[in-house]
Amino acid sequence: MNSTQVSYFTLAAYFDTGLLKYLFFIIAMFLYAMILCANVLLIVIICMNRSLHEPMYLFLCSLFVNELYGSTGLFPSLMVQILSDIHTVPASFCYFQIFCVHSYGTVELFLLTAMAYDRYAAICYPLQYNTCMSSARLPIMNSVAWVYGFSTCFIMVCLSSSLQLCGNMINKVYCDNYSVVKLSCSDTQILNILGLISCFLHILCPLILILFSYMKILKVCFSGSKQTRQKAVSTCTPHLVSLMNFSFGGFFEIYQSRFDMSSVPSMLRIFLSLYFLTCQPLLNPVLYGFNMSKIRNIYKSLLFAKM
Repeated sequence: MNSTQVSYFTLAAYFDTGLLKYLFFIIAMFLYAMILCANVLLIVIICMNRSLHEPMYLFLCSLFVNELYGSTGLFPSLMVQILSDIHTVPASFCYFQIFCVHSYGTVELFLLTAMAYDRYAAICYPLQYNTCMSSARLPIMNSVAWVYGFSTCFIMVCLSSSLQLCGNMINKVYCDNYSVVKLSCSDTQILNILGLISCFLHILCPLILILFSYMKILKVCFSGSKQTRQKAVSTCTPHLVSLMNFSFGGFFEIYQSRFDMSSVPSMLRIFLSLYFLTCQPLLNPVLYGFNMSKIRNIYKSLLFAKM
């Protein structure tokens, strides 16, 4: 069987849950609605208030847009599959979902890296902050995150879709690139090498830059005033929690794709494989909405005005 003959993929991680499938559908629909409402609300608040047109909040706006993009690449398909008795997807849609999921992850990590640099510049070089994060540099940093994430994932999907496949069974609830590569009959050595290079560029490099930024921030905090430490804690805590949450979900997803997890209960495997696509889009609006005083105050004023 080659790639031209694979017209559909079967998502084998789904199993018969009887009437419980309606409960799972309601839960998925509720989560998706919460993600849409929370992220759209914060995007509107940031865009409509000129006082929030600062680098930190504009990065947040871009992050919330990415949460909407990533969750939309998963939830509509997930809800359809939950109610369906035949868990198959067309090959074209499967590759499209692979592109959405992987580009979401890449853009997310690059935006978190840009936000770490923004905090580094604000805390370590406050007098030069406007130069470091100028109005000309900010859109470039945002654009690089999106263009790089989309272009590299597009190349990856093109390479994967050209493989000769010996099967069409994916043991997940959504399409994943490595699961498709494992179905290949042809030599995947080049793809494996490219995958290692991609992991270095997409994961290790951003994490190294984030680690460097926080080492410098900690150095300034220990040698600085109490006010500097309070500023660092208030602005860096949401970013650190968001980064650790995304890293946990991403790490488990990579580990699960490459190692045998048959000893782990299937429901737990499904939950953890969906973690970075569900908990991250839900957590970020809560983290930044409640911890950023400007956003919180504007939200309160809007709420009380309506009441």
